[in-house]
Amino acid sequence: MSDARPDPDELLAKVRRDEDSARRGRLKIFFGANAGVGKTFAMLAAAHAAQRQGRPVRIGVVETHGRSDTAAVARDLAALPLKEREHRGQTLREFDLDAALAWGAAEPGGVLLLDELAHSNVPGSRHAKRWQDALELRDAGVEVWTTLNVQHLESLNDVVGGITGIRVWETLPDKVFDEADEVVVVDLPPDELLQRLKEGKVYLPAQAERAARNFFRKGNLLALRELALRRTADRVDDQMQAYRREHTGLAQGAVWANRESLLACVGPGGNADKVVRSAARLAQQLGLDWHAVHVQTARGLDEADRQRVQRTLALAQSLGARTAALSAPDVAPALVGYAREHNLARLVVGRRERAWRWPGRPSLAEALNRLAEEMDVLQVALPTAEREAGPALPPVRGLLAPQALRGYAAAVAGVVATTALSLALLRVMAPTNIAMLYLLNVVGVALWFGRAPAALTALLGVAAFDFCFVEPRWSFAVGDAQYLVTFAVLLLVGLVIGQLAAGLQAQARAARERERRVRGLYAMSRDLGAALVPGQVAEIAARFLRAEFGVASAVLAPPLAAPAGREVLAVLPGAGVQADLGVAQWAFDHGQPAGQGTGTLPASPCLMLPLTAPMRLRGVLAVEAAGRRWLPDERELLDTCAALIAISLERIHYIEVAQQSTLQIEGERLRNSLLTAVSHDLRTPLAALVGLADALRLTPLQPQQAEVADAMRRSALRMSALVANLLDMARLQAGAVPLNRQWLPLQEVVGSALASLDEVLAGRDVAVELAPDLPLLQLDAVLMERVLVNLLENAAKYGGRRLRIGARRAGRQVEVDVSDDGPGFPAGREQQLFDKFERGDRESATPGVGLGLAICKAIVAAHGGRIGAHNAASGGACVRIELPLGEPPLEGRE
Repeated sequence: MSDARPDPDELLAKVRRDEDSARRGRLKIFFGANAGVGKTFAMLAAAHAAQRQGRPVRIGVVETHGRSDTAAVARDLAALPLKEREHRGQTLREFDLDAALAWGAAEPGGVLLLDELAHSNVPGSRHAKRWQDALELRDAGVEVWTTLNVQHLESLNDVVGGITGIRVWETLPDKVFDEADEVVVVDLPPDELLQRLKEGKVYLPAQAERAARNFFRKGNLLALRELALRRTADRVDDQMQAYRREHTGLAQGAVWANRESLLACVGPGGNADKVVRSAARLAQQLGLDWHAVHVQTARGLDEADRQRVQRTLALAQSLGARTAALSAPDVAPALVGYAREHNLARLVVGRRERAWRWPGRPSLAEALNRLAEEMDVLQVALPTAEREAGPALPPVRGLLAPQALRGYAAAVAGVVATTALSLALLRVMAPTNIAMLYLLNVVGVALWFGRAPAALTALLGVAAFDFCFVEPRWSFAVGDAQYLVTFAVLLLVGLVIGQLAAGLQAQARAARERERRVRGLYAMSRDLGAALVPGQVAEIAARFLRAEFGVASAVLAPPLAAPAGREVLAVLPGAGVQADLGVAQWAFDHGQPAGQGTGTLPASPCLMLPLTAPMRLRGVLAVEAAGRRWLPDERELLDTCAALIAISLERIHYIEVAQQSTLQIEGERLRNSLLTAVSHDLRTPLAALVGLADALRLTPLQPQQAEVADAMRRSALRMSALVANLLDMARLQAGAVPLNRQWLPLQEVVGSALASLDEVLAGRDVAVELAPDLPLLQLDAVLMERVLVNLLENAAKYGGRRLRIGARRAGRQVEVDVSDDGPGFPAGREQQLFDKFERGDRESATPGVGLGLAICKAIVAAHGGRIGAHNAASGGACVRIELPLGEPPLEGRE
């Protein structure tokens, strides 16, 4: 009785999928071969039907492209307001995702129309692509209807480019298409589409003429139409497979011949590759998917046959097949079960004409026909030499192998020993009980030496029993005919027991091998889970590969603190092989295996496997493979090992990232606490010191005493300014500085800043170049003046004698430059200077603590602007402030 109970893990996963599906909205795609087939019109027509049924419908984005009929249909549907965004000096109207989410929350069960799913959003939007907006809306419970052309699918992008000669840059992952809840195919014959193009119903006349010359050629339209229909058929086939899996049971249900597909049956014979090549040619001619499967039965295979099977499966895999190796008591039921599981309607087997076969035992093709009447069985003629030799007969070298000869000797010795023991017990045991001893001998030989010695033991046992214990004894004559039945039963039972025992022994060996590999992988994954540094990962991997395959290995990964740009691999500690860095770098850059045994740089002595983690590539595994051919099961184990290594490296990377982030957070918290404490504790005594210095200046003093008092006052004021910077930085970090923003001309703020720096800027040339058309800006005058004061003080400290303040309008923002003619900023550290306590020259004698630019950055960010630094081409340093424009009140414009 078969155990048909469902898998609890599969049931739990199904419940979770159903819960997610119930919580999410639906995604419906109107899918077509190219523009102009009527996708948007069909979506709008369906939206009208939904609205008549009482469902709320809103247009998020609908692109009419100047088509009057589409615009007329869209005119009767309410639309969400679009958001204006600035890009390269132009105002663009884009989809407002936040407004759509708010509408979806207020109108549950509504439908949002979002045209052109592969569209790229304006830079600065929340998502780079419109399909990401659609997924966020769907996850929020909003039902989204959208349109898509086949050329925008990522997997078909290069195919479409090769057909049309035009590369489409706006694409989306195929996963979005496959996971859509509904796909509606909108199709139109090429002749009708070309007619619509001539009538101006696809593009405007100028665009239509250009499209007719390039993209809209009949051959292109036919090819794109076929691609769209095939891609939709693939999606429907996946849905059908899921339905069969859920409702009928794949192993029990008959094959649904809705789609042609092939299953090549790979045997251990020397010409199995002909079956594979014939199936590959047939699949290529008919454009079918195909599989290649080998079934390992209890008879087992010797090492030569096993390697031959593995090579044949590798050949099938290289020809585009999905391969599998199954273990089962019989070949035909296993093949039928696999074919039903994957809905394969045609089976391809080799035709062999055996000189002799057990009576009543069908051939493989006959057994397949009996078990699966709904499947087609195609037989491939094998070479004459194989048919004459008969693949079922074991090779002579196998019969005369040392292991087999020891088995035959054991069979003879066992029968002799059993006969001697039985003769000694003849007085106390009946002949029928003595026959049981011979059966026990058959079981022992079968367990230890296999099938053929067990069969010889059964034959010799029957002969010895007849010769020694059946009357007349000491001859092969039989006095009682009933003993013939005893002989037949004894022989048959002995052969069956030997067959079963040998099969169980073979299955036990296979199970032990699988258990050994699983145990090794488990030990490796356990050790990798405890690894704390990448070097430990490399050592664990080397130990596993040495134990499993007897090969040396190395792990190469980019340094964790690698600079931006192309990552360069480095060998991790524990390497046991000298890896070619050039080959490893190619495998890492392209994400593909390279080296020995592959089609890329095969002269390398190592096989390079990219370490692909869930987030990104983490390195390369180099395995010593000089002169070695990796069998498919070994390669699968290698890929599993590489996946475990990649996941472990990614885990270590994110642990270090989390630790660094924690340290930075704690450091920032401690730094802000110190800023607050120090600034508050120093402010009072500094204020008293400045007051005392002012009081001394009011009293009559000698010239030297007055000079000392002035120096004391200047130092106290400078220290007070530093403490004020510390306090301001602490308050800005804590968010305790509210902005008092007013509509002001920038000229006033610049003038106030220059007036407060009369002493600092004394003896320097300051050029003010403000454009006359500067609009009003919404600023906090005090804080923005502080920004300009800090920038001018820095320019006075570190720059030359000439300073410049310039401002101009640039699109939807105002750019303010403060520059000097000094030595400029340190190369490569321009943006780093805006961090707290960063100075251009850490050992400079110029006073300061490195907070001026940090305060400027915080204030400008609070105004919604940006600040940056660069070295001017003519020499000197320049700090640029970008402040956004707003809409001043009407009073401000008059």
